[in-house]
Amino acid sequence: MTTHSPSSEDEVRALVADAAARATPLAIAGGATKRAVGRPAQTEATLSTRGLGGITLYEPAELVIGARAGTPLAEVERTLAEKTQRLAFEPADWRALLGTDGEPTIGAVAAANLSGPRRIMVGAARDALIGVRFVNGRGEAVKNGGRVMKNVTGLDLVKTLAGSWGTLAVLTEVTFKVLPIPERTATLVYTGLDDARAIAALSAALGSPYEVTGAAHVPGDGGGAGTLIRIEGFEASVRYRLGGLKTLLAEYGEPALVEDADGEALWRGVRDVAPLVTPADRAVWKISTAPGRAPALAAAIGAQTEARWLYDWGGGLIWLSTPADEATAGVVRAATRAHRGHATLIRAPADLRAAVDVFEPLPEAMMRLTKGLKASFDPKGIFEPGRMYAGV
Repeated sequence: MTTHSPSSEDEVRALVADAAARATPLAIAGGATKRAVGRPAQTEATLSTRGLGGITLYEPAELVIGARAGTPLAEVERTLAEKTQRLAFEPADWRALLGTDGEPTIGAVAAANLSGPRRIMVGAARDALIGVRFVNGRGEAVKNGGRVMKNVTGLDLVKTLAGSWGTLAVLTEVTFKVLPIPERTATLVYTGLDDARAIAALSAALGSPYEVTGAAHVPGDGGGAGTLIRIEGFEASVRYRLGGLKTLLAEYGEPALVEDADGEALWRGVRDVAPLVTPADRAVWKISTAPGRAPALAAAIGAQTEARWLYDWGGGLIWLSTPADEATAGVVRAATRAHRGHATLIRAPADLRAAVDVFEPLPEAMMRLTKGLKASFDPKGIFEPGRMYAGV
C-alpha cells in the first residue's frame, strides 16, 4: 500500500483532491499505533500526517496549546511539563495493548478521543479540544473553533471530529486547553473487595464532595483485587480530603496510601489497560454502562465465556478480555444490550473485525444521520470507508 506523507496543509489538500477525483480510498494515520482499531482497511493508499509536525501555539497563561496533527504526543507533553502543565484528560497509550510501535501523535488523540481515568473529573479529549484545522473530502481546508476559550466558535463541529477515527476529515492542526499539574497526588487502595462492593465504594467516593480524579477497580483472585481512588490538588486540600474519604469509606476497610512514582505506575496501568495486554491473542472490548449495572453486566458475560475485566470511571467503563471468536462476540453484544451498555471491539484479529460489528451498532435513524454526516464531509467516501460501519 502506498503511503503519502505531506509536509504542509496545502499538500494534504492536493492529495485529497486527487484521491477524490480518482475515487481512491485513503487510510488516515498519524503514528499508525491504532491502525488495528476498527474494521480492516478497505483502502488503496495511506495518508500519514507524520510530516505535519511542530507546536504552533503555546500560551501557558491562557492554558492553551496548539500543534500540527503529526506532532508526537510526547513532545506536547514535554513542552507542557516544562511549565508544570498537562493534558488533563490523561490520553492513553495503547501500543502494548494493540501490539504496535511507532509514536502516538496529538492529532490521533483528537481523532480517537482518547481519554484516561481522569475523564470522570475533567472530561474527555473531546471536552478539552477547542480548535481544529482539517481538510475535508473535497480537498478544502477548514478552520473551526478558536485558540482561547473566550473566543471559540464552531465548537460543535470541533466536537464532531473528535472520535471520528479519520472517517470524516484529515485533521491538520489541533488546539487543546490544558491544566496545571497539581502539587500533590495520592491514591487510596482498598483490597479484597468483590465487584459489587468495589463499585459501591467508588460510587460513594465519586458522590462525595472530595473531588475524586480517578476511580478504578481491578478484580483479582485470592483477595488480590485492588480498588483505587485518586485525589489531587494542593497539599493541605489533599490531606483533608484523604481523611474525609477514609471516614466515609470506613466500612470497606483500611486502605493503603500510594503516592509518587508508584501511584503514577498504578494509574498508567489502568489508563493503558495493562492487566489485559496478555495473552495477545484474546479480544479486548471497551464497554460503557451505568456504574450500578457494571458488575451484573460483567458477571453475565463471565457466566457464558472465559472472561477477565477491570473497571474504570467508577464502573462506567469496563475493559473486557475474551476469546476472539464470533460466538463470544455475540455473547458480549447481547449482554451489553441487555444492560443498556455500549461496546467497542478495540483488539481482535482482522478476520473477526471483518465479521462482526466493531463499533456499537446504531439504530436505523442514527445510521441515517451518520451516513448524512459522512456525505457532507466526504461526498466521495474516500476517507476510511467501512472502518467504523460497513458501507459508511
